[in-house]
Amino acid sequence: MSPFEIGLLYGGFTLLVMFSGMPIAFSLGLVATVFMVFFMPPSALDTVTQNVYEEMSSITLLSIPLFILKGAAIGRSPAGRDLYSALHVWMSRVPGGLGIANVFACALFAAMAGSSPATCSAIGSAGIPEMRRRGYPGGFAAGLIAAGGTLGILLPPSITMILYAVASEQSLGRLFLAGIGPAVLLVGFFAAYAAWRYAYETRRAHIGSALLADEHFTIAQKFAALPRVLPFVILLTGVMIALYGGFATPSETAGLGAILALILIAVIYNTWRPKQLEPIMVNTIRESTMLMLIIGMSLFYSYVMSYLHISQSVASWIVAQQLSRWVLLAAILVMVVVLGFFLPPVSIILMTAPIILPPLKAAGFDLVWFGVVMTIVMEMGLIHPPVGLNIFVIKNIAPDIPLGDVIWGVLPFVVLMTLAVVVLCFLPEIALWLPDQIIKTVH
Repeated sequence: MSPFEIGLLYGGFTLLVMFSGMPIAFSLGLVATVFMVFFMPPSALDTVTQNVYEEMSSITLLSIPLFILKGAAIGRSPAGRDLYSALHVWMSRVPGGLGIANVFACALFAAMAGSSPATCSAIGSAGIPEMRRRGYPGGFAAGLIAAGGTLGILLPPSITMILYAVASEQSLGRLFLAGIGPAVLLVGFFAAYAAWRYAYETRRAHIGSALLADEHFTIAQKFAALPRVLPFVILLTGVMIALYGGFATPSETAGLGAILALILIAVIYNTWRPKQLEPIMVNTIRESTMLMLIIGMSLFYSYVMSYLHISQSVASWIVAQQLSRWVLLAAILVMVVVLGFFLPPVSIILMTAPIILPPLKAAGFDLVWFGVVMTIVMEMGLIHPPVGLNIFVIKNIAPDIPLGDVIWGVLPFVVLMTLAVVVLCFLPEIALWLPDQIIKTVH
């Protein structure tokens, strides 16, 4: 059989196994093992465990469980609620300040926790009831939090970007820096939409959709809201300085951040007893094990794909089509969107990287820039049907909001993310200026 025919069989069998309901990690491992039996030398089976282990034995991947521990410590403490409350108090005089405060709270919490579901849960559990109490439509409130939560995979420490750095062999530090500008752009878009929607709802208040006037707080009340929040903001700043200043590797930074997060919740929230720490540790172990298993099996799946020359043949076929670079980019991003209907970002990156990155590099695209664009497109997968993870997180914390309202609430944010991708295509400097400046300064 030709590599093309084997590739069609490989992809078809993968879809068949995944749609059977088998967990993603086991699906990928099963497909890779079956094709190893039929299309590779018998001795290859003796190296399955060795291959999986070698694929996972990366110093960069070591940082993932540590970042998850940091995120679990912050996410399972009242830090998200306090962060939201502080921003609400300080932005109370801004028209639509409550919605904007939720956007900023999601961005800051995402940067501290590095997890989209954790951000949705922590900020949404406080923000959605407050917005609804003040007359914000349930769908809009849900959409705002679901979209804000997606920033967890764009802002560092992003586990998705760590995996992209491994798969594309790009600098993790440069990739983290490249995500900051586009994240600010998205925060600006989301905040502008929140302000516009507030004004729109206020104008139509006379037909029964009245928004309560935002509260006003004294200077004393504003400063009283800061003490519990500032230590976590300082932790975030310190971790970024240590990482980008070259004082520590990503793994060392993750370990330091995890320890300091545990110390902060012990000091600020008195969370130090074994019974209080148990859910944090259990969540960390469960999520880390699941993620590392998916990573190991995805990399094993990619190894078999490469050995059978499937990825090389597909990449060569794509190049042979002589598509213009922008048509090539558009086709690849549409494929990522479709894959996002069924797969999490981790699997999308590790399964597609061997196929899509060589043609993109040959077309002259900066792979760090593409990593940021691909991350934004995968963010859409977290909030668009049929399997948008953040949608189900929102339904869990606000079960009385109809699913239809949640879906309609997130669609404007999908449009804003698409707009952000278009802007980045015309202005790649938004992503690349900061890492380029830092590199020039260091050298």
